[in-house]
Amino acid sequence: MQVKKAVVPVAGLGTRFLPATKVIPKEMLTVVDRPTIQYIVEEVVASGIKEVVLVTASGKNAIEDHFDYSFELESFLAQKGKLDLLKEVRHISRLIDVVSVRQKEPLGLGHAVKVTREVIGNQPFAVSLGDDLVDAATPCVYQMLQVFDRYQESVVAVQEVPPDQVDRYGIIEGEEVEDGVFRVHRMVEKPAVGTTRSNLAVIGRYILRPEIFDCLDRTLPGVGGEIQLTDAMDILRNERGLYAYRFKGKRFDAGDKLGYLKATVNYALSHSELGGSFAEYLRKIVSSLD
Repeated sequence: MQVKKAVVPVAGLGTRFLPATKVIPKEMLTVVDRPTIQYIVEEVVASGIKEVVLVTASGKNAIEDHFDYSFELESFLAQKGKLDLLKEVRHISRLIDVVSVRQKEPLGLGHAVKVTREVIGNQPFAVSLGDDLVDAATPCVYQMLQVFDRYQESVVAVQEVPPDQVDRYGIIEGEEVEDGVFRVHRMVEKPAVGTTRSNLAVIGRYILRPEIFDCLDRTLPGVGGEIQLTDAMDILRNERGLYAYRFKGKRFDAGDKLGYLKATVNYALSHSELGGSFAEYLRKIVSSLD
């Protein structure tokens, strides 16, 4: 089974970034010179997936517009001879084929995935969360697709976290079947410190078989009336199997203010035009603190 589509949920309100996100979708907040959603989409495209299903909500039109063709802007840039900018704008509009599905109520990540059922159909698909940016030589989604190709079962991305922070994450317990690949035996949502020996935390990248939709149908709402994707994946794990992959790369939680700042510094340092000057600026700041 080949993965041809990716689901990117963007319906969240972004309350952790208020007041910046009162009008602007959190996914459009800029890391250096592009919105966070563009990093997510570019990772998906670099992994060989061209069709992206955006799960949107009211007030999210700016995200769809960002990936759409803009005749007025392109004409203006062409007339002014700003060809480098024109190339970049055209690159964005040609990145993906976009399909949008509305999540009419904020009923959780599981519900956001569930509403894409008619668009996805009976085929495996990727899910990439906009809050998680992964800087990697080989795109994180592509790494996971290689694992899916070998095992033909659903895969979730994990990273090691400090043992005293496991209560902040969904944690998987399992058997390592090859370097960095684990057959999941148990999934625990935010376990109390000391109640699990595992420190493998789930992050926002998934490759899911279509059977996940039937599992979501059987998943009862949890706290706040939300349908949790983790609960549905645990049903899938029990019935078919589930693998976790310890990806190679640096992950940043761009949905958190400190994580967002760390991501900005990371991508600024690697920027082809700004990296050197920014590194020098940081060195001056550090020296002034000594």
